[in-house]
Amino acid sequence: MAVARETTGVGALDSALASIVGRAAENAGADVVVARLLDDSGGLTARAVHAASAALRAELEGSRLGPGAVPLELHDELLQLPRPLRRVAEQLGAAAVLQLPVLDGDGVVGSLELLRQRGDFEARERRLATAAAEEIALARRALGDGDGSTVAPDLLGLAGDALAAGSDESRVAEQVATLAAEATGARACLVWRYEPQGAVLAALAGTALETAAALEAVGRARAAPESLTLEEVEAGGAIVTLQLGEPPQGALQLLLAEDVRAGDPLLERLSTFAVRVAHALRAGERRQTLSVELERTRALLTIVGQAIAQLSLVHTLDTAIEHVSGLLGAERLAVYLTDEAEPRLEPAAERELTGPHTRVAERLLELLLGPARGRGLLCIPYAVSDPRLAGVVDVLEEIGIEAAVAVPLRVRDDLIGLLAVYPSAGRELTENEEALLLALGAQLAVAVQNARLHERTKLADDERKVALEAEREASRRLRALYEISRTFSESLSLDRTLEAVTRTIVETLEVDAASLRMPDARGTALVPVAMHVRDERMKESMRAILSLPQPLSPVRPSAFRSGQPVVLDARTIKLLGPAHEPLLPFIEKGSSAAVIPLATQAEILGTLTLVSLDPERPVAGEVLEAATSIAGQAALALDNARLYQQQKQFADSMQRSLLPRTQPQAEGLDVGAVYASSARMDVGGDVYDFLRLADGRLAVVLGDVTGHGIGAAADMAMAKFVFRSLAREHPDPGDFLAAANEVVVEEIGEGKFITMLYLTADGADGELVCASAGHPPPRIVRTSAAPTPLGVRGLALGIADQQTYRVESVRLEPGDAAVLYTDGLLEARRDGELYGEERLDKALAANAGLSAEELAQALVEDCRAFAGDLADDCAVVVVKRT
Repeated sequence: MAVARETTGVGALDSALASIVGRAAENAGADVVVARLLDDSGGLTARAVHAASAALRAELEGSRLGPGAVPLELHDELLQLPRPLRRVAEQLGAAAVLQLPVLDGDGVVGSLELLRQRGDFEARERRLATAAAEEIALARRALGDGDGSTVAPDLLGLAGDALAAGSDESRVAEQVATLAAEATGARACLVWRYEPQGAVLAALAGTALETAAALEAVGRARAAPESLTLEEVEAGGAIVTLQLGEPPQGALQLLLAEDVRAGDPLLERLSTFAVRVAHALRAGERRQTLSVELERTRALLTIVGQAIAQLSLVHTLDTAIEHVSGLLGAERLAVYLTDEAEPRLEPAAERELTGPHTRVAERLLELLLGPARGRGLLCIPYAVSDPRLAGVVDVLEEIGIEAAVAVPLRVRDDLIGLLAVYPSAGRELTENEEALLLALGAQLAVAVQNARLHERTKLADDERKVALEAEREASRRLRALYEISRTFSESLSLDRTLEAVTRTIVETLEVDAASLRMPDARGTALVPVAMHVRDERMKESMRAILSLPQPLSPVRPSAFRSGQPVVLDARTIKLLGPAHEPLLPFIEKGSSAAVIPLATQAEILGTLTLVSLDPERPVAGEVLEAATSIAGQAALALDNARLYQQQKQFADSMQRSLLPRTQPQAEGLDVGAVYASSARMDVGGDVYDFLRLADGRLAVVLGDVTGHGIGAAADMAMAKFVFRSLAREHPDPGDFLAAANEVVVEEIGEGKFITMLYLTADGADGELVCASAGHPPPRIVRTSAAPTPLGVRGLALGIADQQTYRVESVRLEPGDAAVLYTDGLLEARRDGELYGEERLDKALAANAGLSAEELAQALVEDCRAFAGDLADDCAVVVVKRT
């Protein structure tokens, strides 16, 4: 506004433009500012230049841009500038440029250009530059082109434009009064604001003030419906009163020196000006309100921030109570928190409250959790007469609570309390106050929760430290035991369990090396079976030191049978013998080591040797205690792993005794089979067999018995017997499966069954005939096409009697093969994903040229590469025509 008024008071346009570009350079931090206006030829001529360099200023003064060189929108890219201006920017070395149009209506009447050598113009600087461009347009309208040929400007219109361009929200009324007085030549100008109690003088300006007469005229004007009233003055002149806004929010009153009649053009301009004034006053009030509310919000957030920083529950609540009281103008308020043992409210901080006010708070919380849940805030202007509080009217009257405002305190989804304010009757919140209170509730809840947690932590700090250290130690032990148990349960492998013991000890206890020795085959010495070294660079040297066998003499085992660890020093190293002598030089230089026995009541399973080369981390105290505890559990895992290994070997031997020991020899056919047992101990149910029929064909059977263990082995033996006894009498695959089903139905246990695939192959003509009883169909692998399944299906054996089985036949050309497999192949998993038919077909296609035995082996290896240890038995039989 100050700039606008100064502009309209400048005697010459060029002088006004010079003033504008000077202020623009200062406000926007520009090194060069140029103001241009349209000339007679349609181009744009520089009318004012600001530049620190006199040479550059002289070059730009009077410079000209061609028609169409100024866009309708702001440009800030160097390449977008007209060529003459771009040349100046390059000469200056400008890092930032702005070109803004000067508009009159919808047309371009000039341009404002700003250049500077440092970084980009910020948003505030861009806004100031835009305001300067608007001032140039205003100055041009007020002063024409500056040659004295224009008619007098519409000063009221200019004043209205100045108000619309922007004003100081704290001085809008004063600016309106000053501008109106100057533009109309009025002896006095008064701006009134309508308040509930009446008209209040907001601003006045002029050379003669007749306040009493003006006040009387305003009173009459406010009661009149007309937006403009005109009243003559006895001493000459007239009082013009204009209502501001609809409905009126105030009035603009001018005491004119000359008489004004209805229909005078001045009154029309004043009416237009009054519309601008009303808008400016509303905008000013709005900006001022927002400014005040912003300051309140900033203050509130600062208060909450200070409360959070203190991490004191008492300080947090006292701070909140004090400042919410000031912000809302309420003396009575409280913060209630939920009891940790029971979900009820307890007053935690309060002001000017006595008696059972918690009952009121509990009712407010019920309403917030029910009907007012969506809004998140409850405001009751008249508490005693509100039916929602009918159940606590006695408390309201006793305490004198007239109104209530409540906000729940939540942390995420957990309700931790309630903020309740009890103002005077009829108090309602503004939109900003509601937003402020909701924000306060959210921040206060976090602050309260943080303060609670901090105080609890502070009170129990010593106990927490002790508990934390104990927990860490227990956690280390549990992690070690879990790792050993997990390795054993997942792999069921003795070798992997041994590796897990040494690796886990080193990683958990942070020693430098661990070596595990176990008895050799003859039981005369403990030999190294697993070792782990923390630093890879020391691996070879530590392996050489810890790899010697430990003889088991009648004397030395007594050192281990006690189950207690043996800390190594010169004496104990001599007692244990030469296996530990390489450690002696390290022990003498401050390193430490210990041997922990792994033993059961019946025998020594082995010893665990720990080495720490760092004197600051000795193998002693808690480290040795933890190692002993882990070693005790490791002994059980090793004993189980060893027993499992023995039982697994027995189970595998038992199962393999039911499988063919040699592959059959059939003219024109290459037959291969591979059986892979699972990592589980139980005997699986996969069985396959071959038989040469009387007509020279080869009969092949592949089956899978439900279940595992001894029962599965018995059913495998039955399946093999059925094949051997029925195949010659029923050589046709369909007849064979029908006959086999009748036997199995009678013999197999309830709820059990056998899936079976039976085929006959003729090496002379390549004919292959097949039938299936619930078993995956064979894959036909040809030299000239992708693998395809043979379409055979039927009910598994042993489920229902009197079954028929459809037969499919196919001719194998030389090099073609039929691949039979059990579901252990397809159902092998990795991270829940099946090996599946797609991977099977890719492996078949990639290895189709191999022999029958090699192809079967390749499939099993591909499955193992995908899944690792097999969870189920897997059998593959390949019949290939040569």
